[in-house]
This record gives sequence, structure tokens and C-alpha cells, in this order.
Amino acid sequence: MQELLTQLFPNVMEKPDKYWDSLSDTLIMTVWSGSIAFIIGGILGIMIVITRKGGILENNVIFRILDAVINFFRSIPFIIMLAGLIGLTRFIMGTAIGVKGAIVPLVFGTAPFYARQTEQALSEIDSGLIEAAQSMGESVPKIIFRVYLKESVPSIIRGTTLTVISLIGLTAMAGAVGAGGIGDFAIRYGYNRNQFDVTLVSVVTLVILVGAVQLIGGFIVRKTSK
Repeated sequence: MQELLTQLFPNVMEKPDKYWDSLSDTLIMTVWSGSIAFIIGGILGIMIVITRKGGILENNVIFRILDAVINFFRSIPFIIMLAGLIGLTRFIMGTAIGVKGAIVPLVFGTAPFYARQTEQALSEIDSGLIEAAQSMGESVPKIIFRVYLKESVPSIIRGTTLTVISLIGLTAMAGAVGAGGIGDFAIRYGYNRNQFDVTLVSVVTLVILVGAVQLIGGFIVRKTSK
């Protein structure tokens, strides 16, 4: 098996440590930035739903501000965001390169997307359930957790799955500016050194990661939909 892999992917087999380090970097960026973005994006999505017209905490000013902020950051191409946030990234993380330097722009690139996914998931809830909870005198936090979030679990999981897949793509793009990860591995060795087997392995690795996320997400959706 070792000989076959060496014949098929000679350049990758010359630097297995670099490949595994790159894969590790991609997973670290995905987990850390994803965790932060899910918290921020989830809160923003909830706030958008409850403050919009007809929401349980209707507030047109807050709704318009949040809506504008989300739209603003969603409209910025990620590669431009990477460059535009260098100063903030250095201030927060102490560096603008490597895995640590990618966390901040990845959060800014992912949180608005997840906010919209959360908004869409919560918007699918039957308004009758909300009205029933209000008529029973339920508090706002209880309505959010017991109605909005509880009833929209499958939709939220779908949105989370899509967001993780998008985030994996962003980590690969971040590799173009030295953030590390599989994207950096593919560009540094596959593209710059014209090593096609490195590019191929990088693409296959990302496809496997995305496929694994889709399988896990689909499994959870099926379980929570019963």
C-alpha cells in the first residue's frame, strides 16, 4: 500500500507531516471560528426574528440596524474581508497570519451567513404556536427556547450543516493569504510548485470533509425530525 501511494502521490508522500499539519489546521480553524460564529450568528438571527414587524419584541430601529449590519458583511467578498480586517485581527489575536490570524475574518465571514440561516429556520415556525405561548403568559426567553428553538431544531441543523460546509470553503480560501490549512497546502505546493498530485489530494480531502459534514448533518436532521 505504501508503495502504491508513493507511485500515485509522490510529492504528497514526500511531506506527509505537512499534509497532516495542514489538515489539522483546517479542522482547528473550522471548529474555533465555527463555534464563535454560531453563537454570534445564532443570537443575531434570533434578534432579527423577534424584533421584526409582528415579532414578540417588535422594534423597528433595532431590526433595521441588525439587518443592515448582516447585509453589509454578507456583501463583502471574503478575500477582501481578509485584507480589510488585518488591523483588527492583529489587535485581537496578536497576529494576522497563520491559523490564529484566520479566526477573526472567518468569524466575520460566517456569522452573518449563519444569522440568515437561523432567521429562516425560526421564520418557519407556525405563528399560532407563538400566539398560544404568549396567551399563556410565557416570558420572552421561554418563548425563544421552548417554541422558536425547540420547534425549529431540524431546520437549524440544516442551516448549521450548510454553514459548516461554507466555512470549510472559506478556510481553503484563507490559505491563499498564509492562513495555513489544506488551502495553503494546495497553493504552496500544488499550485506554486506545479505538483498536481498535491492539488488532487487537497481537493479530495476537502470533498471528504464536506461529505462527512453532510452525512452527519443529514443523520441528525432525520433523528430530530421524528
